[in-house]
Amino acid sequence: MKKNVLIIGSQGYLGSRLSIYLKQHGYNCSSIDTGFFKEGLLTSIDDTTTISKDARLIVEDDLTNFDSVILLAGISNDPFGHMTSEQIYDSTRDYALKIASMCKKLSIQFLYPSSCSVYGAASDEFLNEESQTNPQTPYSINKLQVEEGLSLMADGDFTPIALRFGTVYGISPRIRFDVVINMLCGLALTTKKITLNSNGLAWRPHLHIDDACQSFERCLDWNPKKGALIILNVGQTDDNYQVLEIAKIIQSNVKGSKLNYLDQTRDDVNDFVKDRKIQNGVDTRSYKVLFDKIEDTLPGFQCKWNVEKGILNLLDELTKIGLNKDSFSTREFYRLQQIEFLHKAKKIDDDLFWVK
Repeated sequence: MKKNVLIIGSQGYLGSRLSIYLKQHGYNCSSIDTGFFKEGLLTSIDDTTTISKDARLIVEDDLTNFDSVILLAGISNDPFGHMTSEQIYDSTRDYALKIASMCKKLSIQFLYPSSCSVYGAASDEFLNEESQTNPQTPYSINKLQVEEGLSLMADGDFTPIALRFGTVYGISPRIRFDVVINMLCGLALTTKKITLNSNGLAWRPHLHIDDACQSFERCLDWNPKKGALIILNVGQTDDNYQVLEIAKIIQSNVKGSKLNYLDQTRDDVNDFVKDRKIQNGVDTRSYKVLFDKIEDTLPGFQCKWNVEKGILNLLDELTKIGLNKDSFSTREFYRLQQIEFLHKAKKIDDDLFWVK
């Protein structure tokens, strides 16, 4: 019998696809989300049964009757306005560990989406789960802090799993166009200009969204009983690419498209393309990752997508949908812009709660 699964953060980019994926594979899925990105629909999805609730307010009663909890809820952008990274990320860490603690008490499996970004600025050597971490942003520091908290919490009766995803890309009902492959594909199709916001030399592992979903599915049917936090890099080693290489693959598949380098000093540059973490054309977040452990450890897992195949699929899906400049620039598809809008419009307060 398939498990009862609770997805917390089901109305984001990954959550919207994951809920469909798991239901298609026979799981009984329930969903909780605060709704910050609910309106950012690229394609339709039936999530009328999603419970509207902030992850910080979840209590034990919300978790009863579930076999597994997947915690996707969290802020994935930089601080904005007068807000500090502590204001944004301390609570994200705290509620992640609070929910994990409740899962431990209730004997519920806990799955956490970490990130390969914890490796940060690295050498040209390939990194594995035992390598030194060097996070470069508040987001990746937060991911590492949650991992550390889960490690302290783990024991013989509680084995949380942290999945360090590569940079996720691919089609979803609530797509993000502020991640590398999705953005460059969108730019190529709608403007014929594949605009790089850096020199393109940074290395990054990439992960198709359906393979991210598959990793969760495989974990749901896995009962390792290790008694310690399990950390797995999720992806495949051949999908480490420099951003410039990605751009060239997209260019070769979009007729008439051209590479273009962004002058971030110009005032008229589209905010949706800018990246505030890149200075003077250099992105310090560069790392190459090995994925041998997950293939050897997680039963049944093997990536079904590679970058070239995934890019072709994404271009095809976006073309079928009829993506144009207006839809590509929709605010809800860009995390920082959407949160900033909600805050400036006084729809959410300084603590990122909805204003009643």
